[in-house]
Amino acid sequence: MADFLVFLRRFIADPGRVGSIAPSSRFLCERMLSRVNWDEADVIIELGPGTGAFTQTIYQNILPHTHYVLVERDAQFRTMLQSRFPEAVIREEATMLRRYLEELKIGEADVIISGLPFANFPEGLRTAILDEVQSVLAPGGLFITFQYSLQLQAELQERFQWVETSFTLLNIPPAFIYTCRNGQK
Repeated sequence: MADFLVFLRRFIADPGRVGSIAPSSRFLCERMLSRVNWDEADVIIELGPGTGAFTQTIYQNILPHTHYVLVERDAQFRTMLQSRFPEAVIREEATMLRRYLEELKIGEADVIISGLPFANFPEGLRTAILDEVQSVLAPGGLFITFQYSLQLQAELQERFQWVETSFTLLNIPPAFIYTCRNGQK
């Protein structure tokens, strides 16, 4: 309930950056993460983790050698994440992924999980983030995101070799899940 109230307050304060009134459901989390091959994921990036709905599950599944980077712009969410996951590497800007990976001296991302509300972003910001995602995603890597509409589908199909779209009613609001593969491995 506490996470719901934080999300609701952040949504009211900045609906363009916080895309929902509630954290993602465990059902959405399970569907989003079902395609991740944890044994082969050496670098995972999570964009827009909010209060950490996916973060806990990812931490439970990653192997000790996996590099995991959270990218959250909202200061209140970053504070909550640092408190809940003190070992977490947290950065602020989804348009600076290449720089963060270079600073951390880690390679391309095998998986990028996104909770960013792309439909709320101006076209220039959405393009800049997706360009950055593509620039750091390893060949064969997965980009997995969810949205509340099909608005992003055509753009993802233009950018990625393979895009699968699924849907879950078991989230507030119901969500479309996009699983995208970056080229061949």
